[in-house]
Amino acid sequence: MLVTLISFLGGSAFRLIFGAVSDWFTKKQDHQHEMDLQRLQSELEAARHTRDLERIKLQADLGVREIIAQADAIEKKVMTDAFLEAVRATNTVTGIRWVDAWNHIIRPCGASISLLVWVVAMGVTGFILDQMDWALISAFLGVFVGDRIHTRSKL
Repeated sequence: MLVTLISFLGGSAFRLIFGAVSDWFTKKQDHQHEMDLQRLQSELEAARHTRDLERIKLQADLGVREIIAQADAIEKKVMTDAFLEAVRATNTVTGIRWVDAWNHIIRPCGASISLLVWVVAMGVTGFILDQMDWALISAFLGVFVGDRIHTRSKL
């Protein structure tokens, strides 16, 4: 009977116990493997989320810069159009003789006075030209010579 009991326990019970321990160990390894996969997946998702946030922020920054550039361009165009309209309005004939005479004389008179002040200031410095003087000379030539050439070429 003892031999039968040992045979039984040695065969069936040992396989049952060994199978249960083996299943438990396999399940533990599977569980650990699953946890490792979950941890890696979580880290990948966090990295992807960070990249997505950075991409969205960069796109938003670029969009804001584009809007600012467009607003600056529109503002410059509006300012240029307003200046051109103001210049055109100075040549508008009103029908009032003294106002029309004033409008026609004010620009040449203002330019002559400014030119006289500039020449006197250069005389005080001994006609030594600095960077500002060269800029004024180029502006003078551009306005009074270049503009006249441009105006005559349109005629």
